Parts: sequence; C-alpha cells; structure tokens
Amino acid sequence: MAVDPICKMDVDEGDSQWTSSFKGKKYYFCAKRCLEEFEKNPEKYAKTD
Repeated sequence: MAVDPICKMDVDEGDSQWTSSFKGKKYYFCAKRCLEEFEKNPEKYAKTD
C-alpha cells in the first residue's frame, strides 16, 4: 500500500489509475483530484528522503 500525499488515504499500487513521478519516485493517488493538486506543486507534497 502507498499513501496518497494529498489526502493521506491508503492506495493500492496495483489498483490505482492515478500516478505521477517526481524526482525518480512514483506517487499514487486515490482520485484524479488529488493527482491534479500534486502536479500543481509537487515540491510541496513530495517526501524528500
């Protein structure tokens, strides 16, 4: 399971139809709305490990 960086919901990587990559990391989203919010400002939501 992944965590949607916008709403913090658990997302099954195998079922999610909304994904985005940022700085080499793949992010999974529960809904198109969360994906769109992330893509407006990925620096704000991306984890920098």
